[in-house]
Amino acid sequence: MNTSARAADLFRRVDAIEYGWCLRFNRSCSRPQVRELFATISRLGDGTFWYTLVLALPLIYGDAAWVPVLRMVIVGFTGLALYKYLKSRLVRERPYIALAGIVPGTRALDRYSFPSGHTLHAVSFTVLITASYPQLGLLCVPFAILVAMSRVVLGLHYPSDVAAGALLGAILAIASMFLMPI
Repeated sequence: MNTSARAADLFRRVDAIEYGWCLRFNRSCSRPQVRELFATISRLGDGTFWYTLVLALPLIYGDAAWVPVLRMVIVGFTGLALYKYLKSRLVRERPYIALAGIVPGTRALDRYSFPSGHTLHAVSFTVLITASYPQLGLLCVPFAILVAMSRVVLGLHYPSDVAAGALLGAILAIASMFLMPI
């Protein structure tokens, strides 16, 4: 059995376990205010929030911000390449495609769900930003949590996609801090 077939079999079993959670979270999308709130958070998590913050750091903190900014850029591109590679190999269908009763609350950026790229970037950038500027944790931590939640609420990811994205994001951020110390 090849890697994709083994992954598909494992994901089918995990999907069945996570189905109830996906359905519970996604039901909240039937309320327009909830759907719009999480769709907006998700759109901001596409990059707008992070790009704006990364560009603002040198304006706020001066030349000292360039090393953290460079680290975030490198981690951002590395995370993008990693999650695209994993999605292309593991091919886990999104919950709204694979599970009955799950309705997408917004458009997906690509076909497959594992791991969550939004969560990977939210966690990696939050770890990196708060390591250099702890006071920004009050902004970044709640936003990262909302981004992660939005992915399940909107029917675009399973909880395990989000957990995997968070773990990968944390690993990338921590590794970059060891490889690029200030």
